[in-house]
Amino acid sequence: MKDLIEYIAKSLVEHPDEVQVTQSGSGSRVRIELSVSKDDMGRVIGKSGKVANSIRTLLRVAAEREGKHATLDVVEPD
Repeated sequence: MKDLIEYIAKSLVEHPDEVQVTQSGSGSRVRIELSVSKDDMGRVIGKSGKVANSIRTLLRVAAEREGKHATLDVVEPD
């Protein structure tokens, strides 16, 4: 699941080297955090959050195929 999010994010942004994906959680619950450069935040979130919600939908489907529950958080860069 982490690889899926990383692939999607790197495909969307202009600075793919700054994409960071971390996965945490245990058992059937997984939490994935996505961090991109400040310039690329708009590309990942999209208008009214449509891109981010689409990524969350894909993540949810991939997680259910593995029998897990996953959530995605887009983290603002420092």
